Amino acid sequence: MRKIKMAIYYLIIQNLPHSRFSLISNKIRLWYISKVLGIMPKIGSAKFENGIYISNADKLRIGQHTRINENVFLQGEISIGDYVMIAPKAAIYTRTHVFSSIEKPMLLQGDTEPSPVIVEDDVWIGINAVILPGLTIGKGAIVGANAVVTENVEPYTIVGGVPAKTIKKRNIG
Repeated sequence: MRKIKMAIYYLIIQNLPHSRFSLISNKIRLWYISKVLGIMPKIGSAKFENGIYISNADKLRIGQHTRINENVFLQGEISIGDYVMIAPKAAIYTRTHVFSSIEKPMLLQGDTEPSPVIVEDDVWIGINAVILPGLTIGKGAIVGANAVVTENVEPYTIVGGVPAKTIKKRNIG
């Protein structure tokens, strides 16, 4: 049954328009993600654009008032807090490729074991940003556009670059 629900999501729900009919499309997407896939316990005022790729929906949790823009990639066990903004084309991964042997092609070495990602409340993930497996993005953090996050991000920290480095701390208050 899960495969059928996901097929409906990818064939219909994911592709609902986001321009002229954005309010209707968003309400349908939210209803489907919350009630059918069970990803969100409450619908709240979240906003989901079209083209969001969801892998392992049963392990994805999304908080209230979260906004996920178009063509975002969410893979595996991910916990996303409340009031989170994820810009277009961002990607959050929970596994990657094994490449430890030079005797065997990387393609044949398989994947790493999944490692959950936690995105705490009030986080902004910029356009094209990539979050790698097993990381926590702390409360109030900002991940800059095109950043590749390879280490945990402390709360209220702005990071950017490849690999992402601390740019500065946000002012509290």
